[in-house]
Amino acid sequence: MTDDLLELATDAYIYGFPLVYNLMEVERISNQGMGTIDPAPFNVLSHASDLAGPADRFVSINNDTIYSFAQVDVSGGPLLLHVPDTSGRYYVLQFIDAWTNNFAYVGRRATGTAAASFLLVPPGWRAGGPAGVPVIEFPTAVGSIVGRWACDGPADLAKVRTLQSRLTLEATAGTTGGAGATGSTGTTGSTGTTGAAAGLVGIPAPTAVPIELGFFERMRAWMRAFPPAGPDLAYQRRFAPLGLLDETSPYADAPPELAKALTAGQHAGKQRIEDRLRKGGPAPVVNGWAITFHMFDYNLDHLGLGTIDTPEWKIDDREAGYLARALAARAGLWGNHGYEAAYPMTYTDSDGDQLDGHGRYTIRFDQEPPVDAFWSITMYDLPGFHLVANRANRYSIGDRTPGLQRDSDGSLTIVIQHDPPADTRNWLPAPAGPFRPILRLYQPRAAVLDGTYQLPAITKAGPRQTI
Repeated sequence: MTDDLLELATDAYIYGFPLVYNLMEVERISNQGMGTIDPAPFNVLSHASDLAGPADRFVSINNDTIYSFAQVDVSGGPLLLHVPDTSGRYYVLQFIDAWTNNFAYVGRRATGTAAASFLLVPPGWRAGGPAGVPVIEFPTAVGSIVGRWACDGPADLAKVRTLQSRLTLEATAGTTGGAGATGSTGTTGSTGTTGAAAGLVGIPAPTAVPIELGFFERMRAWMRAFPPAGPDLAYQRRFAPLGLLDETSPYADAPPELAKALTAGQHAGKQRIEDRLRKGGPAPVVNGWAITFHMFDYNLDHLGLGTIDTPEWKIDDREAGYLARALAARAGLWGNHGYEAAYPMTYTDSDGDQLDGHGRYTIRFDQEPPVDAFWSITMYDLPGFHLVANRANRYSIGDRTPGLQRDSDGSLTIVIQHDPPADTRNWLPAPAGPFRPILRLYQPRAAVLDGTYQLPAITKAGPRQTI
């Protein structure tokens, strides 16, 4: 194995990780569901019935909103999406292609909260649509719609569920539209199929290969099924010596030197991603927080309805964007652009030490984050970035948390520790071991995005205590 082949395999892993990880999650959720979200075939909406908890095993899932998902295949023809009037309630439908590019938004910030319809069309669609209906073109035949509905706790669930029931996705006349496409409530439709109807691409099954080469076989198959933007194709050609451009799989009986390079490259690529995440990735770090407002700016080519197509929201170095995309997928798959929701995150306290449930911490907001929607801090374990069960059944804390106690000067101090403090009103429970919180800022104001407002550090309050 040469060093050049190892480095090429490492680069290929980082480049392909978002595609593979994303489509594996699409398959998993479609077939198995997630928490209270039922499994559903392509082109059928499925809705969470409650706020996310530890049973929802998805990287950095939020605990602020109720989810609605649709895994979409437009290869059979356009689909018609209808959204209800939310009467000012915050919601967003985020459109994500196979490569994890956010390519369109529908919701309060992007399109308002009135009832509306949108035509979802396949790549290269030129036939137009119904008069007055905006068109959303998918860059890849398969993509995801991730819906988030603001929910102010259990008493608000019934209203959110009513809105979910009024969100519909259906085939237009004369198109295949997908298996069960008339379903809109998380059922599988009359066929009960999983996206294999005539005219649908779905996600092609990779060839059976040794398990250690499975990642690269998925990458090979899925790059062919879902080609990226034209400018990315030149970069992909570098990977020809790895067999990634082959029409049929070379990995079932790969030459030993190639198999060794791919296996080592996958390990090195994983390690590079983890190391960069712990250092804040390419994001600046302020008071321990990685300011990841531009974490999802790697999409340079398909910026549609509701996106902001300006230089400050694009990573100008395309190759640097490949690493940024991998970091974003690993730490926050299906996260929004910073102008929709910003996600600063931290691993460390004000002394630079790893946050850990064996310690006690506080974060004091002299001024709460300026947002047009709402903000929260959500707790995640390491290394999975999952919610962790706790005795208070609290996974996030923020401006909508009932019963918060402000300090006498109007500031807000949040207590972060594993065991409950004497006063639990401002307590964010932490795992017993290392953790990484995310501070979510929905519709952040300019002061957040331009750095005028700075987040305070998380500071030590003492060693772990029990009561």
